[in-house]
Amino acid sequence: MSAREKIVEVQHAYMEAMEEGDTDAIAGLLGSGFTLTHMTGYVQPKAEWLAQMSQGQFVYHSIEEKNVALDITGDRARLVARTVTDATVYGARANWRLQLATDYAREGDVWVPLRTVATTW
Repeated sequence: MSAREKIVEVQHAYMEAMEEGDTDAIAGLLGSGFTLTHMTGYVQPKAEWLAQMSQGQFVYHSIEEKNVALDITGDRARLVARTVTDATVYGARANWRLQLATDYAREGDVWVPLRTVATTW
């Protein structure tokens, strides 16, 4: 399997776990120092985000991928996905047009998400 295929496979597993609310699966995929930068600019540590997901503060009903771009340079990569994400965030449900820029690093044969920055498109 090529690096491109491996990264896309991890990205799809990450998005699927979000839709399922499977914080254990997400925790296993993301790097230990992972951060999620929200549209507001708030940089949220992995543990805090996953705890809030477990508490129902972030519920991802569906994530529809519209476009994906992937740039790989050595052991680093950036995947930029444009999605329409049906989510309930702090009690408010909406369809969010999100651009998710995720930085990856290769650790052995595994590609690990290090951070995701969410913006709108």
